[in-house]
Amino acid sequence: MARIPNELIDQIRDSVNIVDVISQDVQLKKQGKNLMGHCPFHRDDTPSFAVNEQKQFFYCFSCHRSGNVFGFLQQLHNLSFPEAVQKVAEMSNISIPSQYSSQSQTKVDTSPRGQLVQLHDQVAKLYHHILVNTEAGRPAMQYLLHRGMSRALIDQFNLGFAPENNADGEILLQYTQNQDIDYQLLRKSGLFTEDRNGDLHDRFHGRVMYPIMNENGHVVAFSGRILAPKGNDNEPKYMNSPETEIFNKSRTLFNLNVAKKAARQTGSLTLFEGFMDVISAYGAGVENGIASMGTNLTEDQIRTIQRITTHVNICYDGDDPGQNAIYRAIQMFENNAPRLSLQIIQLPAGIDPDEYVQKYGGIKFKDYLQNSQENPVEFHLRYLQRGLNLKNQDELLGYLNAALRVIGQVSEPVARDLYLQKLADEFSLDKESLKRQLDEIIPHVQRTSATSKRKSVQQRVTSNSSSAIYDQGQTATVVSKLERAEQRLLKYYINDEGVRLSLQNNKSFKFVDGDYQELYTKIQEYFVDHQEFSTAALMDRATNQNQQRILTQVAELSLDDNINDDAVNDCIRVIINDAPLEQQIKAKKAALNEAAMMNDQELTTKLASELVTLYQHQQKIKTEELN
Repeated sequence: MARIPNELIDQIRDSVNIVDVISQDVQLKKQGKNLMGHCPFHRDDTPSFAVNEQKQFFYCFSCHRSGNVFGFLQQLHNLSFPEAVQKVAEMSNISIPSQYSSQSQTKVDTSPRGQLVQLHDQVAKLYHHILVNTEAGRPAMQYLLHRGMSRALIDQFNLGFAPENNADGEILLQYTQNQDIDYQLLRKSGLFTEDRNGDLHDRFHGRVMYPIMNENGHVVAFSGRILAPKGNDNEPKYMNSPETEIFNKSRTLFNLNVAKKAARQTGSLTLFEGFMDVISAYGAGVENGIASMGTNLTEDQIRTIQRITTHVNICYDGDDPGQNAIYRAIQMFENNAPRLSLQIIQLPAGIDPDEYVQKYGGIKFKDYLQNSQENPVEFHLRYLQRGLNLKNQDELLGYLNAALRVIGQVSEPVARDLYLQKLADEFSLDKESLKRQLDEIIPHVQRTSATSKRKSVQQRVTSNSSSAIYDQGQTATVVSKLERAEQRLLKYYINDEGVRLSLQNNKSFKFVDGDYQELYTKIQEYFVDHQEFSTAALMDRATNQNQQRILTQVAELSLDDNINDDAVNDCIRVIINDAPLEQQIKAKKAALNEAAMMNDQELTTKLASELVTLYQHQQKIKTEELN
């Protein structure tokens, strides 16, 4: 299969603005010369993900991921390079000749993950066909229509039906056997159960099937609901796919692939409690709805939400379990994404969003969402009143004390005063008396809150050792003197034709680090066909992530415009003279660690002495340089 020509790749890459593409998955805000957001590749409490619009690349100051528009799509959406090129071409309506475009299909057809995704997409189509086109699916179709679902919504969410077994056997098992799908792939799919003899059986029977899609819109799992009104111990109301190579329950959000696009218009995501709530809301025109896989939110899901938007509406059921779920969700957001703006949409008691739509219609539901919002403090104050008899003096005093502690956590003085006034008006109390009590509470409450947040961060760092690096925010990478010289010399080489001619004539010169040398060669080749240098274009030619990191750091270097021979020669001297010494120290330290692990005391002492000698020699060189 022919490779896509570099000229066409350049045309496709230059046809889009990387900011527009990344903004589909990451909320970006202008900050200095870059646009900043929460990195989608690691836990990122403080935005450390930078997009350089001028040079068309991204870089994370914490985890050091980098790349151009193709690299971003490859890394975030698990695409091959040809697939990423194809995706960008589609965004710009650029046609790729068939001898190149078919190349993009090979990864999906052959990789284990790709085969699992492809299988789930096929199964979703099968279940949907059974629901809408067969006699076996009629009871399920009647159930959905009775719940107010339209055919358009059923098609939009690709709903299906897994029928009960019949005399001919199990539907899905028969289908996959007829398709000659590999047995081991079926075992790993989560679509089947396995008996003691190793025989497979359909996992889902007699259930309405809700496909669960990933951010790219591909099916990765299912949730099946029985047709009976209630479940039991043997037949739960809902049954979800088990976790597989392509499905992680704690990271998945229902309808995210659709909602994140709507969020770019609305500026927010709306968090619902169940799949039917999301679907009913969509039918009412609320397309930014998502739901977690179960009531409780996870840190991974919150990080995904934080990456996409800065504003979240929480709309759970109006009953006691729903109110408790809202309270837990607020705590999770405040502990893991304190910069997110939260609004709570309080439904009438005993009704969920789906029921509200069925009872009052989509127009009233949409209007209710827009006009019935309260902030977390207002919710918390009302939540504290649940189950209390506020006519009882002791219970009222207990509530007031708890309410003042909530108000004491509000940082804005004007907002605190407003809540205090509402509390005084509601219970006909003297505002000044409440204020005096609040003033006594505030230092303790805010100190406790700060300690709690600090512990929360420490716990997250402890639970994920890599976070100890990532949570430092925008810290520059610490590089050695040698690497700094290599970076500066590459920058000089890129920016100045005279330096290029000088280095190319120096046949004996070579960068010490293999990735720097390979980039140096690629940049030489690039300038054969191009007058102007493009960091984004070179990233397509970079062999690995480290080379992309180097390109990014070189692009971000601030050097004097006036490049002189002394600066260039100084870089070359460091590379030629200091490199062997640094390499010796690195090798000696590795040998010392290995000797210590082997508990070889004699060798450890010998290597330690040699390492000290090398350090002394290095220090001597530094002293001579200073003098």
